[in-house]
Amino acid sequence: MTKHIRLTMAQALTRWLAAQQVEVDGALLNYFAGVWAIFGHGNVAGMGEALAGVGAELPTYRGHNEQGMAHAAIAFAKASRRQRAMICTSSIGPGATNMVTAAALAHVNRLPVLFLPGDVYASRRPDPVLQQIEDFADATVSANDCFRPVSRYFDRIVRPEQILDALPRAMGILTDPAQCGPVTLGLCQDVQAEAYDYPESFFAPRVWRRRRPRPDTGELAALVTAVRGAKAPLIVAGGGVLYSRAEAALADLAARTGVPVAETQAGKGALVWDHPQALGSIGVTGTSAANAAAEHADLIVGVGTRLQDFTTGSRTLFAGKRLIQINIGAGDAVKQGAEAVVGDARATLEELAAALGDWRVDDAWSGANRDRVAAWNTAWAAATAPGTALPSDAQVIGAVWRQASDDATVVCAAGGLPGELHKLWRSHGPGGYHVEYGFSCMGYEVAGGLGVKMAAPARDVYVMVGDGSYLMLNSELATAVMLDRKITVILLDNRGYGCINRLQQGTGGRPFNNLLADSAHAVLPDIDFAAHARSLGAEAEKVAGIAELEAALGRARQSDKCHVIVIDTDPAITTGAGGHWWDVAVPEVSTRAEVRAARSAYETRIHGERK
Repeated sequence: MTKHIRLTMAQALTRWLAAQQVEVDGALLNYFAGVWAIFGHGNVAGMGEALAGVGAELPTYRGHNEQGMAHAAIAFAKASRRQRAMICTSSIGPGATNMVTAAALAHVNRLPVLFLPGDVYASRRPDPVLQQIEDFADATVSANDCFRPVSRYFDRIVRPEQILDALPRAMGILTDPAQCGPVTLGLCQDVQAEAYDYPESFFAPRVWRRRRPRPDTGELAALVTAVRGAKAPLIVAGGGVLYSRAEAALADLAARTGVPVAETQAGKGALVWDHPQALGSIGVTGTSAANAAAEHADLIVGVGTRLQDFTTGSRTLFAGKRLIQINIGAGDAVKQGAEAVVGDARATLEELAAALGDWRVDDAWSGANRDRVAAWNTAWAAATAPGTALPSDAQVIGAVWRQASDDATVVCAAGGLPGELHKLWRSHGPGGYHVEYGFSCMGYEVAGGLGVKMAAPARDVYVMVGDGSYLMLNSELATAVMLDRKITVILLDNRGYGCINRLQQGTGGRPFNNLLADSAHAVLPDIDFAAHARSLGAEAEKVAGIAELEAALGRARQSDKCHVIVIDTDPAITTGAGGHWWDVAVPEVSTRAEVRAARSAYETRIHGERK
């Protein structure tokens, strides 16, 4: 006879979540490392009571901003290479909608996070309740419907027994290598508190195994034939290489065959920077070595990349090339006319290597790429060398890289810094580079750094953030201090949105509303970022120049406290070497001669690419 236990829906949900396990490096761990919670109307009574009861089996962390705590959860999953995840719960109104941006970020980047926002009363007994969205054409709508387009799986729990079906479905998505992404379960607040007789067997520990689908034999055979027949093949490594833990297989294949490898933002670190076949980053923010190789290649093999426009140079860098996509997701594998090889990255690379045997690329192709890397190394040294003027982003990156240990992690997200980091940061291996550039979300940086530190507590974590992003969302610095999770924040103050200011002028526009000096202010603000950081509990200092920055980084490395280092930078300078064209539409009509000239150049480029 089946035994049952009477629990509230929230109590049953938390107990079940605490029982889900995964195997990581031979050890069984809880899949969910904890719950980020800001309690409010709609989750404090039901979920709050349940989480307090489950205790250390499913630890609860208090955030300061719902979007920020969700960014921390997402960064944890990314740093864990999607093997583990975290949960976020909020109130029913602004708390829930504050997390929608983070859900979109997780969706774009294919990262697992479980959102459990409170929801309206299923019974509608007190309808409308505080914070409820009312739609007089559809009574079933709530604020949580905003999560639908940015969730891989969405459900609203209106009966306590529905979690018997909804929770396994949610875990199936979170742990699926192809469908992985955010899951949202809207928890009606009255249902959270309702009791049900749940079968005890529902709470038995369950281990979720990583699947590694092998490639189809016909697709693999076509790939082997294509590589053997190519004179100038190029591999483009994406985030799927890291999530599959395929870096060793990729390094071995590249070394044995001589096929060069370029990396996307998500794939950076798949090869150590000085691997003989490593060309560095590719695309709009790519190295001259990787982009030149792409232009001369006759075969492009993408591995675990979704072919975002920054990778492909807005579909121009690979134009006219034969493109084969190795990807766990069938939708990604057929993008942009690619020939598909659907399968796990590591399994496919291992089978490809075995099938190629002792085949190697032509010496001429290898020699040309060695020359390209040598030229890029010279450009890299010039871009990152200290100077005497107001520092550039590149010079700051060079200083941080020189001071960081080989096992440190750099974290960034939006603005000009990700492009400079993609080109210039030299990764010593997986986990050393953590840049969110799928959604390019300002405000991810500080919270993301906290999430990385929680996933990899032994690593030094360096958060590189502009003043614009820092002002947008910095509250999880206080959380990092509160949790005693040390991160070092390098705050580059260029007094505005420098990256977009450059883009604005590059498309012919006048400087307008980006730098503080070009915005509508009665008084130009003079913000003391160091004082602000100290007010949140961090150690902080402002430095002048690269030499002072390196000395401050040394002090921060010796400290066991969160440290913020502020440095003024030049908003106009960006690395001239490397890069590729990016399709940014310019107005067809304008009174500005500069815009008309930019439009003419844009049309020339567009028409040239279409020929």
